Amino acid sequence: MKKSLFEISKMDCPSEENLIRMKLDGISDIAELDFDIPNRKLTVFHYGEVEKIEKSISDLKLGDRRISTEKSDRIDFDKKSDQKRLLWVVLAINFAFFLVEMATGLIAKSMGLIADSLDMLADSFVYGFSLFAVGGTLTRKKRIAKLAGYFQLTLALIGFIEVLRRFFGAEKLPDFSTMILVSILALIANGICLYLLQKSKSKEEAHMKASMIFTSNDVIINLGVIVAGLLVHWLDSNKPDLIIGTIVFFLVVQGAFRILKLGK
Repeated sequence: MKKSLFEISKMDCPSEENLIRMKLDGISDIAELDFDIPNRKLTVFHYGEVEKIEKSISDLKLGDRRISTEKSDRIDFDKKSDQKRLLWVVLAINFAFFLVEMATGLIAKSMGLIADSLDMLADSFVYGFSLFAVGGTLTRKKRIAKLAGYFQLTLALIGFIEVLRRFFGAEKLPDFSTMILVSILALIANGICLYLLQKSKSKEEAHMKASMIFTSNDVIINLGVIVAGLLVHWLDSNKPDLIIGTIVFFLVVQGAFRILKLGK
C-alpha cells in the first residue's frame, strides 16, 4: 500500500471533491480517497504506481500538485454508510435553490441570481452523478457527463447573450431587495451542504470550521450577488448585477468543461 498526497488549489467545496471521485472511479488500484477541503489536500491510498492517478487528477485542471508518495501500513478503511443519504440531501438542496433562484431571478430581472442558479444546477449535476452513475458502466457515466456538460454550457452561453443585450439596452433595474434576500438564503443553504458533507467524514470532523465555508466558491458567489444588489440600489444602475452575472456565468462555463472532461 502506498500513500500519495496531492495539493489541489481549486478544490474549494464538495462539488470539486465529487468531480475528483468520479474521475478516479475507474482506477482499481485506489483503496481510499481522503479529502481535506479546507486545506485543499487529497490523500490517495493505492497500490501500484501513482502516475495514472496523477494524470487523471491533472486532466480536471484544478491546480493539482503531487507533494509526496510513500509507503503506508494502513489497511483499514471505513466505509461511510451515510454517504449516499447525505448526497441525496445536498442534491435536493442544490436543485431546490436552482429552481428558487432561477424563478426569482427572472421575476426580479437579476442576472446575478440567474447565474447563481446555474451554479447550483452544476453542483446538482455533480451530486447526481455520484448517485445515479454508481454501479453503471463507464460508457454510461461518460454519456451522462457529456449530456450534463453540454446542457450546462448551453444555458451559460444563453446567459452571456442576455447579459450583452441588457448591457447595451435600456432595461429596468433589478429588484435589489430580492437579490439580497434570496442570496442570503442560498448562502445558508450552501453552508448547510458543506456542514453535512464534512460532518460525514468522521466523528473528529463533526464540527464545521467557519473557514471552510468562506473558502467555498459558492459562498463567495452568494456574497458577490449580495454586494451587487447593494450597489444596484446605491448606484441606481444595473451594471453591478450584470458584472456579477458575467463572472458567475464564466465560472459555470469552467464547470461545464470540467464535467465534459469526465465524458472523454
